Amino acid sequence: MAAADSPSAALRRDLCSRGIRLAGKMRADVVDLLDAYVEQQGLDASASVAAVEGVPLAAVERWDEQTGTQRLLENLAAYRAFRALLAQMLEEQREQLGEADAGLGRALAAVLLQVSAFTYHLEELLRLESRGIPGEEEEEEDGPPPPPRLSLFEQKLRGLGVLRELAQWAVRSVRDLRQLAKPSPATGAAPGLAESP
Repeated sequence: MAAADSPSAALRRDLCSRGIRLAGKMRADVVDLLDAYVEQQGLDASASVAAVEGVPLAAVERWDEQTGTQRLLENLAAYRAFRALLAQMLEEQREQLGEADAGLGRALAAVLLQVSAFTYHLEELLRLESRGIPGEEEEEEDGPPPPPRLSLFEQKLRGLGVLRELAQWAVRSVRDLRQLAKPSPATGAAPGLAESP
């Protein structure tokens, strides 16, 4: 049986394909949430937001030089951080508004659920390659520090920054998964995650 037809190559392609769909849906939902968030919070959609501490940046230098494993590990670290940040945003939203704007709370909860599902999906891809998955404890040690107490306006701006960067990560994740799903030109098989693209 050819390497391209091996069960693990087919499973990797399937996982990458499903991950691309999940990330695309998540990005669309985050863009909708971002619009609602800006409107509900009374923010200017074009407001400049400095890098938010604890929010991983999707932009990376030398993206094309990263290995598949590096891509997956960076995605996993980012989505674990987003899961914590979105949970904090949801809690702050409930404290600020109570049930006054349940729609925004439901949208935040839905995106949080998608981020959690996508995190699990990335873990499955790493498991497939027997790379081992960094534990949550390791991520927490290196992950975002507990946020300082912020004013209401600072919380709103941080939320805007988190949602904008999450939308960018969804785009990067699609790009990373497409790269992982590509067949290697030399063998016709999907490249291993440890190989450079």
